[in-house]
Amino acid sequence: MSMLFGGARQVGYVVHDIEKAMVHWSRTLGVGPWFYKEEVGTTEFNYYGKPSRLPRLSIALANSGDLQIELIQQRDDAPSLYLDSLRRGGEGAQHLAYWTDDGFDDAVRHLRSTGYVEGHSGRMGMRGRFAYFLHPDLPSGMFEISEMAGGKGEYFREIRRAAQGWDGKDPIRRRGANAAVPAP
Repeated sequence: MSMLFGGARQVGYVVHDIEKAMVHWSRTLGVGPWFYKEEVGTTEFNYYGKPSRLPRLSIALANSGDLQIELIQQRDDAPSLYLDSLRRGGEGAQHLAYWTDDGFDDAVRHLRSTGYVEGHSGRMGMRGRFAYFLHPDLPSGMFEISEMAGGKGEYFREIRRAAQGWDGKDPIRRRGANAAVPAP
């Protein structure tokens, strides 16, 4: 528990093959169901403080208890911390996220005031800002502040509810354009 941001809510993993990762997490580790979007639809993206090309991202989300697991596959070469992490250390845990309903700006100001650098940031739709931070004294620690405004908070609650009592059926629940594609 952070005295400043509350409980950590999500661990994000960068992967090369999100389909393979979802199958592994659900079959081998019993985590699911996965809510999968092949095209996330980021509407704004900055890389180290400058506007950048929108990365093509596929995201899968599932809960393990109260902790959300996020799988991230970037499908292009747009600059991002996701690609930086893959190049530096390969697949694996990339960030720890804290969520906020109305304290996004305060959290960002605090992190910047303590020496954190905003590596990348963006927005999903009109609301739902997110920002990833790094600190030179803790190069292995990357933190995300994610705004739960708009439909994002309800979507994340839906994912958590689906995980409670999940029986292993329907492990991959596709959202968006590829919703009709059967799970592997």
